[in-house]
Amino acid sequence: MLTIAIPTEVYTRTKCLIVHPGVKGDRGPSSLDWAITSGEKAWGVTVLEAAEDFDAGPIWASLEFALDSDPPSKSSLYRGPVTEAALSGVLEAIARIERGEVQSGGWRPEPLCEAMSYARGRLRPPMKQADRSIDWEKDSAATVIRKLRAADSAPGVLSKLLDVDCFLFGAHAEDRLRSAPGQILARRDGAICIGAVDGAVWISHLKAKSDQANSDICRLAQIGVGCERCADEFCAASGIKLPAAQVLGPLLRDTPETPLAIDAPDDHQTYREIVYREEDNVGYLSFDFYNGAMSTAQCKRLRDAFLYARSRPTRVIVLLGGRDFWSNGIHLNVIEASADPAQESWRNINAMDDLVHEVINTMSHIVIAGMRGNAGAGGAILALAADQVFARPSVVLNPHYRSMGELYGSEYWTYLLPKRVGQDKALELTQGCQPLGARKACEIGFLDEVFGEDIEVFEQELRLRALALAQGPDYTARLVKKLQRRLDDELVKPLASYRDEELQWMRANFFGPDPAYHEARRRFVFKGAPPKVGTPSLIRRDQFEGGAIEGMQEAAYRPEFQPNWAVEQQRRLLTVAQAWANLLRLTIRRLFATAQ
Repeated sequence: MLTIAIPTEVYTRTKCLIVHPGVKGDRGPSSLDWAITSGEKAWGVTVLEAAEDFDAGPIWASLEFALDSDPPSKSSLYRGPVTEAALSGVLEAIARIERGEVQSGGWRPEPLCEAMSYARGRLRPPMKQADRSIDWEKDSAATVIRKLRAADSAPGVLSKLLDVDCFLFGAHAEDRLRSAPGQILARRDGAICIGAVDGAVWISHLKAKSDQANSDICRLAQIGVGCERCADEFCAASGIKLPAAQVLGPLLRDTPETPLAIDAPDDHQTYREIVYREEDNVGYLSFDFYNGAMSTAQCKRLRDAFLYARSRPTRVIVLLGGRDFWSNGIHLNVIEASADPAQESWRNINAMDDLVHEVINTMSHIVIAGMRGNAGAGGAILALAADQVFARPSVVLNPHYRSMGELYGSEYWTYLLPKRVGQDKALELTQGCQPLGARKACEIGFLDEVFGEDIEVFEQELRLRALALAQGPDYTARLVKKLQRRLDDELVKPLASYRDEELQWMRANFFGPDPAYHEARRRFVFKGAPPKVGTPSLIRRDQFEGGAIEGMQEAAYRPEFQPNWAVEQQRRLLTVAQAWANLLRLTIRRLFATAQ
């Protein structure tokens, strides 16, 4: 988003076109915020020429798109319809220049003053927190959701929960649970449910307003004791967007948990990160984690859900990430807020590895990765563990780690990525740290197919492909070939060896003397301006055990971080045995089905 004016000497010498996320005539820095909050039925994008005043130049192109009555978040709108309309508008403007229409006088951009005679857009002020404020005693659940989504992923809506000032993010409707307006009535998977005048709303994430907010939550802060005495694994560190239940912590001790099975009927509006359903011998496992980040706990829950899907008598498993993000790998915010970021980084990457390991070693099903949204780092590699990988044309991939303080990465990328694109291209992708469009990814073999004009069309076509694989006459032959390929690869180099080698590098990143990863993570979490002192996220336990550098150096050689070769060998043999057993059971099942 352009937040500073282009200098006069620049746009008077060179034609500069600006993409504004608003309909024709709209002006101001909070266009999408107002559109969502006001319940606009349609919105758009305008390409205009730079001028002295913001958004006041001649109009080169303007496109509109529909807005649902249940709108997406502002950031989701940006990544989806706004981006697509912006691309079309820019191409339209460039085409006019290339055809010489402007130079010849055959066409001219429309002055704003002329457009204002009929356009519905207008100049709007920046949206302030006062405009976003939630009145829990008066606002309907739909109004609360609109306000929250208009401020997501930034700046959030400031509200007071249990006497703690927090910014609220991640709104989801709830149409069964009820309580008094403004009262927290339930929690689930880190989210909290708050009553409204006509229903309830789930809030998945909070950000404590300031350092002082921690004193309302933390007992040690109340008595002036430093973080070095704290035994809690995670902290509600201010300035970090975190799962809501983590921020409020012990204040929620009397709030009941309301778990929901992953295969529970999808018959009402509520908050669910992981959903499983079956249709025509195909199991669909959907997971939608906020901004695509996957904490240790989320990785473990998704692994458990995948194992459940694999135990079912289906033929194909379709992995569906979120509509905005497939996955972006480990959860840097949760890591930063932990009592020991190095330790939590280690736990998180191992939980990701465990998940990928199960997908790779699934011999009883064909596994499809359906990428509706973008993916980065280990999340992009997670998709490659599937047998077939499909994506929408607008998906952008960032299959690299290096920009996060020279992080090496794991998730078996040294096995999965070269198998897909070749060793040279794998190194180019991981070292170059450049975004990869879906069509280019398909050309180099990262993806198998790219299709679907929009998410609905993509899901329909994905369903047809999954059904064709499940019902195909070559289904059993595909499984046999898959097993043989995995066994051949295991003989060349065991999966455990790839993991051990990757984790040796990651161990150095997390616990070694070079703080590059920790510094880069903090810059990312705090948007380039990490606090210098005073926040729990800056303090690691090893700093109180003989010094930071010495502690990190020693950590790399602790017994718990060294590979147990006997266990790895046993796991390797067990994997092969399980694969053959799965194939045998599958063959017997197919034979009996044919006989009947």
